[in-house]
Amino acid sequence: MEITAKYLAEPTNHLGRLLGAINRVAMRATAVVAALLVVAEAIILFAGVTSRYALGNPLTWTDELASTLFIWLAMLGAVLALERGEHMRLTAVVSYVPERWRAWLEAISAMLVFVFVAVIIAPAIEHAHDQMAITTPALEIPDGLRAAAVPVGMILMLLSAVAKMAVRTSLKQFASALATVGAVALVLWLSRGVLVSMGNYNLIVFFVLLVGACVAGGIPIAFAFGVSTVAFLGLVSDAPMSIVVSRLDEGMSHLILLSVPLFVLLGALIEMSGLARTLIDFMASLLGHVRGGLQYVLLGAMFLVSGISGSKVADMAAVAPALFPEMKKRGSKPEELVALLSSTGAMTETIPPSIVLITIGAVCGVSITALFIGGLMPAVIATIAIGIVCWFRARREAIPDVKRASLAMVGKTLIVALPALALPMLIRVAVIEGVATATEVATIGVGYTVIVGLIMHVFMRHLNFKRIYPMLVETATLSGAILLVIGMATAMAWALTQSGFSASLVQMMQRIPGGTTGFMIISIITFIILGSVLEGIPAIVLFGPLLFPVARSLGIHDVHYAMVVILAMGIGLFAPPFGVGFYASCAIGKVSPDAVFRRVWGYLGVLVLALLLVAFIPWISIGFLPK
Repeated sequence: MEITAKYLAEPTNHLGRLLGAINRVAMRATAVVAALLVVAEAIILFAGVTSRYALGNPLTWTDELASTLFIWLAMLGAVLALERGEHMRLTAVVSYVPERWRAWLEAISAMLVFVFVAVIIAPAIEHAHDQMAITTPALEIPDGLRAAAVPVGMILMLLSAVAKMAVRTSLKQFASALATVGAVALVLWLSRGVLVSMGNYNLIVFFVLLVGACVAGGIPIAFAFGVSTVAFLGLVSDAPMSIVVSRLDEGMSHLILLSVPLFVLLGALIEMSGLARTLIDFMASLLGHVRGGLQYVLLGAMFLVSGISGSKVADMAAVAPALFPEMKKRGSKPEELVALLSSTGAMTETIPPSIVLITIGAVCGVSITALFIGGLMPAVIATIAIGIVCWFRARREAIPDVKRASLAMVGKTLIVALPALALPMLIRVAVIEGVATATEVATIGVGYTVIVGLIMHVFMRHLNFKRIYPMLVETATLSGAILLVIGMATAMAWALTQSGFSASLVQMMQRIPGGTTGFMIISIITFIILGSVLEGIPAIVLFGPLLFPVARSLGIHDVHYAMVVILAMGIGLFAPPFGVGFYASCAIGKVSPDAVFRRVWGYLGVLVLALLLVAFIPWISIGFLPK
């Protein structure tokens, strides 16, 4: 939740104004560089794909150069996300805090970011220096040029945190926040002996109480993970802080994660080019005259466009504004529409090319192709379940006073929508059939959408080219927010593993009464809770590497377990009172959450039933996998 202007302190001192001015210049430069990196990544990867598939002459250097630029894009995007307040965080608790206290919580958040980054900068510089001794195989350049992105990003984050405190925080709020953070740090420092003697029980202090307090206070989840990991390593472990940097670097540098910014860019291009609108117009021509027809259109549109943008909010924002006005004209209640929108967001996480699928494949060692194949049927089951609720609720609505579209009109909208219909099919078939990797398919999709969008513009003149730069910056920002969470969670997961917690968790989960059934039920409950508090990607990166080995030891197929976990997290993400996706859908629909609260439970209830079907009928997830 953004801090409103009426309780942000104005920079009344010269230092605050100076720091604010320096920060604005630095962030504008960062945004320009990040936008150029998005373009460069797309061009380099497109050149590689074209050379490999069209010319039959693979370029060995493209993937290496793209990987080098990728870490820079991720870190600069994370800087922009911090500056713009767009990192993943829980706002449900903070929203109930009186307004005068929110700026204080923001001051604590900025201070914790400052402390974490200040601790990490020196190890990050040392890590980049050490990587200078390593030469990349194709380009023959020092790997330190890639690793230097981490300290540069940390320095810019430090500047942003300091500027926020100087510009947005009064002296009284700053002193109070400093005293609070200092007191907590002092208590932990004085308790080192006790914490060490607690053994693995000290993990509760660092990774339950400290993380929980940070997340509940609205601190970005990535930094909540980072602060807790640094505190744990510094107080009860002999491991150097450089471990945090190396794990962060490793977590953000998976080659498969190159597809994340490309799919985010692709989603933005689909909305900007008008392809999403042509899909909606076609489906509306088929179903618009049916009782509750536009509800089915909303459901179908979310199914088709979901997963491409990398953001549930972006998916909903691309579909809802095109349908809500007409649905309201036909008598649908706004709170009912938002409840439906929220539930469609919850059920579409398994639809390829979902960023969550890509993430789970990268961090848990599961085949992306298998996940893409396995994700379709669970989504179909969930879509049917929501469709049944739509049918029951639509029976109470009046038959719309809309004439059935003529065959000529349906044919016309179909022809216009064909490029849009072809794109998701192209993406999913190419990956599922193993024709190309997720990154290559995303690259092809970006090129395809740009060409189609320009051709459509020749006839429709609908493109606003002034939106290109903000779109590129948004792509970098969202990608950075996602990737920083993955990097920080990788560092935190390493700390949990080294403490012996992973082995203890495996033994405990294997002893759960009921065997596989008991484990599945516990997993569903756990990930619904984690999805509501941590969102999908942080929960997956943190707990996936811990729980997937347990599932394997119980004979559960990786893809089957992934579908259960992802659906459970999706339900948690959109379940009130904590699910941030629920509040995002309310914001998009411009409806009070209180009005939607009662209506959303029917949809979530059938999604839980669909989840249980997926959990206890493995064929739904793995029946179409190659033998």
